[in-house]
Formats: sequence, C-alpha cells, structure tokens
Amino acid sequence: MAVDRDQVLRSAAALLTRKGTATMDEVARAAGISRATLHRHFAGRDALVRALEALGIAECEAALDAARLDEGPAADAVRRLVAEIEPAAGLLSFLYTENQLFEGEEQHAGWARVDARMAAVFHRGQAGGEFRIDLTPAWLTEALYGLLASGAWAVAEGRVARNDFTHMIVELLLGGALRREGS
Repeated sequence: MAVDRDQVLRSAAALLTRKGTATMDEVARAAGISRATLHRHFAGRDALVRALEALGIAECEAALDAARLDEGPAADAVRRLVAEIEPAAGLLSFLYTENQLFEGEEQHAGWARVDARMAAVFHRGQAGGEFRIDLTPAWLTEALYGLLASGAWAVAEGRVARNDFTHMIVELLLGGALRREGS
C-alpha cells in the first residue's frame, strides 16, 4: 500500500500542533502507519520538521496569493490575509516554536519571501496613511505571526471560539496599527 506523504504530513501537523513534544512513534500512530514507514519518508524528527516547514511556507504563500494583498485598502488586505491563513495557523504556531528553523544561515528562503510580502502590505498601509508610521513593517509582520500563533493556541485549548479567530486577531493588530488623528 502506497503511503500518501501529504496525508502523513497533515497528520503530523495536526498532532504536533496539539502536542509539540510528540515522539516519532506518536506521529506514526496519528498517521496510521508504522514507525518504520514514517522513517522511510522522514529520517528523523528534524527531517519531519523541515518537511512541515516547507508545507507551512506553501500554505502561507497560498494564503498570501488568495488574500489579494494589492487590492483595496491595506486594512482590508490584512483582514483577508488572516482569514485565508487561519486554516494553517495551528501548523504555523508549531513552527513558530521550532527555533532551529529560524537560526543561522540555513534559514529557509521561503520565510524571507513570506515576510517580504506581509511587510509590503503594512508598508502600503503606511504610505497610504492608514497605518502608524512609528511601527516598522517588519515589526507589524512579527506581531502578526505572534498573534496567529497565540490565536491558534487559544483555539486549540478551547479558550477562544474558532469563529472568533480572524476577528480577534485583526481587531487587536489593526487597533494598534491604525493611525490616530494628529499622529
């Protein structure tokens, strides 16, 4: 029987989102395969995490495309982005805690592409007078990542309703990012 690698990755993502310390045995069980089969596809946890990273980047890039960041007001583009990225937020919250993904020279170039596209919408909002100019686009991008991760954790723990995810993130981020009269 052929193993669907994408299904294995999605099962691993679902488990690791809930339990970041899950063992490879637990990942294999969650995917419905043996540990040996899992190891044929991913030599170890690092290889699995790297594959999940590639999936996370692909999910982010798809959300960025679907959000049409160049259309309409920048605040509306941010709202669309958060709504589009919400299905991948749990995976992103797991990846956000995997420090080895963001250290040193081996950082995946995909994150730089995602960061640049997110920062561009914040820069556009600043240039158009929508967003405060005292907060850099890089900082607003990092704040968005943090809110996405926190929102995903809160939903997973049952502290926040899934239907409130987009609204709460967008309102907190934009409530702090919107330019105030006289500033």
